[in-house]
Amino acid sequence: MMVSAEPVSLESILRARTRLGSLVLRTPLIPLDGSDGRNRVFLKLENLQPTGSFKVRGAGNSVLAALERGEVRGVYTTSAGNMAQALAWHAQRMGLPCTTIVPDTAPQAKLAGIRRFGANIVQLPWDEVWSITLNGVYAPLRESLYVPPFNHPDMIAGNGTIGVEIFEDLPSVEKVFVPIGGGGLISGIASGLKAHNPSIRVIAVEPETATPFTTSLKEGRPCQVNRTPSFVDGSGASSVFPDMWARLRGLVTESHVVTLKETAAAIRFLFERHRLVAEGAAGTALAAAYAADSESSTIVAVISGGNIDVGKLTTILSGSVP
Repeated sequence: MMVSAEPVSLESILRARTRLGSLVLRTPLIPLDGSDGRNRVFLKLENLQPTGSFKVRGAGNSVLAALERGEVRGVYTTSAGNMAQALAWHAQRMGLPCTTIVPDTAPQAKLAGIRRFGANIVQLPWDEVWSITLNGVYAPLRESLYVPPFNHPDMIAGNGTIGVEIFEDLPSVEKVFVPIGGGGLISGIASGLKAHNPSIRVIAVEPETATPFTTSLKEGRPCQVNRTPSFVDGSGASSVFPDMWARLRGLVTESHVVTLKETAAAIRFLFERHRLVAEGAAGTALAAAYAADSESSTIVAVISGGNIDVGKLTTILSGSVP
């Protein structure tokens, strides 16, 4: 499903913030424990949102904007779990039927969250879910509204509220590390930040198991790669959508790839030093920020979510990699 690749304006982001109101949290921006002398790093804690991830912002803005435009009989989305939970949460509040199409490898913690909010679940192989995401159509639900998990202006504008909050709370920020999956989070954050200060560097972070954006930056075109499933299920996709590439290439020109070992270490660090639970994608952002070598930089790592299976978290806290 192709949508406009025009930049999301600051005005649309501010409208999203007004539309969302008190439905979502203005999450805190806290300093990372710097006792080891590392960079001046701050954490944007989206894992504290009602459904445990940033997706509650874009999902809410998308449904509310659709309701403003006309009748919505029901909603559905494709998701590794966080978008599904966010859409289900909003749909439950609004009394809308909701179905979520998730990969058959989706973590149990995320599936439990979806069920808790009363949504129907359809599990399919990853490639089928990705195909539905690409085309924006699932025939059995043609009467419902498809809410794209990342590649729609309303979704991106909702995510952009994070960038505005970061700048308002830390105007001196120089680098922001953001996990990238489909690209909706990073494009929104970059739009919100660069509307205030174009020189802020927004850096995409991918796990070593799936690096389509890094590959696309090297090739200068949207690329597809082999994706190896891992505990980092919320970032690292199979490909970069052409419309998202058109949007991102003017906003994000840097990427950083982290190993699973580095990601697990970052998740363990957050738990041990800050008593914060982070999922794999969030761990990649901190791992990249932690590795940044500019002593003078003021850095933000976006802790995008905290929905990780207890078993995987236990493995990580024991010093191993799931």
